[in-house]
Amino acid sequence: MTEKPSPSTNPADALARHWTRRLPAPLLPYAQLARFDRPIGWQLLLLPCWMGIALESTQLGFWPRDYQHALYFLIGAVAMRGAGCVFNDIVDRDIDAKVERTKGRPLPSGRVRLWRAWAWLAALCAIGFGVLLALPRLAQITALIALPFVAVYPFMKRVTWWPQAWLGIVFAWGALVGGVATADALTPETLFLYGGCFFWVMAYDTIYALQDREDDALVGVKSTALLFKDRWRDWVLGFYAAALFLWSAALYVGGAAWPSFVVLVMAAALVIWPIFSRIDDKDAATALAAFKANALIGLSILIAFAFEPVWRMLQSYFLYGAG
Repeated sequence: MTEKPSPSTNPADALARHWTRRLPAPLLPYAQLARFDRPIGWQLLLLPCWMGIALESTQLGFWPRDYQHALYFLIGAVAMRGAGCVFNDIVDRDIDAKVERTKGRPLPSGRVRLWRAWAWLAALCAIGFGVLLALPRLAQITALIALPFVAVYPFMKRVTWWPQAWLGIVFAWGALVGGVATADALTPETLFLYGGCFFWVMAYDTIYALQDREDDALVGVKSTALLFKDRWRDWVLGFYAAALFLWSAALYVGGAAWPSFVVLVMAAALVIWPIFSRIDDKDAATALAAFKANALIGLSILIAFAFEPVWRMLQSYFLYGAG
């Protein structure tokens, strides 16, 4: 008889085929603790950073340092998302032990000792600090301002029905850092971009929280999914609409031409509604699938922001470079 995989070794939201599966057994829990086997988190953290670069490159196109910054943000997103997950699990280890979906995580299951989790957190933060040093000074300051919000986030679900809003503050922050790193200033268009990303995070994290509504209610954890009850669809759709409005405002203020707006609207129409309409709040698997599909939404929006700088680069090449 084949033994059924336990949540500790086969998390529901982990990729079935991933490089972490080939790690030596003692190292696997640390990869799981940092969610390396669930790349959707660092993808959602990274995309606003890249959106900020693309938006602030609207007029002048992409330059070599923009590609360097894009690489730094990739490394930083993986490291700091991992650090955030480790810290979150340290804080929530007692709650996680009471929730069916999370009781198999490395800390509540006992596969990683608490002091080792703290050491792993320090190592990931050291990588993030190295990335921080590679960024321009104003971008460094902007990134450091977010740290208090990051530190407080794991406690928000205990004190407010809006922990998703706090996550929005944190996960959208990359838009500010990416924009500042590119423009060497905090511009109005970057602020609009940040607002759009904030509401986008509100939308997808409310969808994510649908999975845990029953367990959260039992253990006393708050979320917008519980707060909105049967009206969660109206709220989530409103969050997506607000995100699109603010993203459009960012393009407008940034000086983008009309084709960029066409790409943005097409991306939204072709991606957001099909994903949103398939959610069944009685089926946790559909909520998880819709949450993961937000990486595709973010990629579509990134393409809309990158459309004009890429178009300008191509124009310059064919008009001036080819000769």
